[in-house]
Amino acid sequence: MLPQLHQHPWMDAEIEAFREQARRYITRELCPQLPQWRAQGYVPREVWRGFGQHGFLLPEMDEQWGGGGGNLAYQLVVQDELTRAEVPAITGVHTIAAHYIKAYGTPEQKQRWLPQLCSGQMLTGIAMTEPSAGSDLKALRTRAEKQGDSYVINGSKTFITNGFTANLLVVAVRTGDAGSAGVSLLVLETEDLPGFRVGRRLEKIGQHASDTAELFFEDVRVPASHLLGGVEGQGFKQLMSQLPYERMLLGVAAASAIERAVELTVDYTRQRQAFGQAIADFQNTRFKLAECATLAHVVRSFVNDCIQRLLDGKLDNEAAYMAKWWCSEQQCRVMDECLQLFGGYGYMQEYPIARMYADARIQKIYGGTNEIMKDLIARKLFAH
Repeated sequence: MLPQLHQHPWMDAEIEAFREQARRYITRELCPQLPQWRAQGYVPREVWRGFGQHGFLLPEMDEQWGGGGGNLAYQLVVQDELTRAEVPAITGVHTIAAHYIKAYGTPEQKQRWLPQLCSGQMLTGIAMTEPSAGSDLKALRTRAEKQGDSYVINGSKTFITNGFTANLLVVAVRTGDAGSAGVSLLVLETEDLPGFRVGRRLEKIGQHASDTAELFFEDVRVPASHLLGGVEGQGFKQLMSQLPYERMLLGVAAASAIERAVELTVDYTRQRQAFGQAIADFQNTRFKLAECATLAHVVRSFVNDCIQRLLDGKLDNEAAYMAKWWCSEQQCRVMDECLQLFGGYGYMQEYPIARMYADARIQKIYGGTNEIMKDLIARKLFAH
């Protein structure tokens, strides 16, 4: 059992009760189906309708849209429990897209989409990355030309989480000249949309239950009213403004995965025998797990502090960047140490530690690479 952390003010009794409800639902309804979802490479979109009906999909959204009216901690608790159960961050992308619409959508756009996002009738994806534009979003080439009361989109995207299952996409497009000022966000309802095509579902080394796809846009016509916020050239600012929250989604996932890995490894080393004694009795095992438990404690303390600052409106970008890169680095480090203590069994897919090891690696890449995070922190350090 890991040491208990000091109770943060944000972790009140209501949130803890909500966490327990989410954990029970995930254990009962999602976990039994995970092997099938990993094998087929995606979670059916319909699964999230039940999640939404029970209030777990967007609990932080206003009640007028069908949400729970809670604060961001409620969503972070859900992501914590999903990670612990090895359910990939499908709804993490969903909440990010929903917050774009909540923060910048016109009244008509909010009314059109937010209730369906809360209920799970719609599942979202965010289409930013292109074959030649990853972290450098200013270099994107997918273009949307204004033609009357429509935009016509041409281009392609890749590495898009929920690209196969989503039926609502927030797409970063170029509506103006080169650079960030020419980027806009268009919202696409993709079912039976002429010219829109999902390419390959990409085969990844981890996160096998999460679909990641290529997307193609060939003269895709979208109503001009689907321009997020109704004003061109605001896309880059809109994407950047939600970053502290997005980074915390990744930080919470890292904390949860680290804790789970330590728990699994403590249990395994107690049971596994070698040279006439439990592996847990070897000093090396005990020292390694003491180090991992310490990292789990420090990561969770840091994440909890950042959550409190986020809820108070005081989480600065740099702290969020630090949380993203450092926590994900520790996640990968702990997964490697724990897998080693499982020996050959740790390399077998049937053992959770093997899957968690592979799943962890993307944490240092998506959501902005860790190298980008460090560069952004350094810019602040040398700004004066």
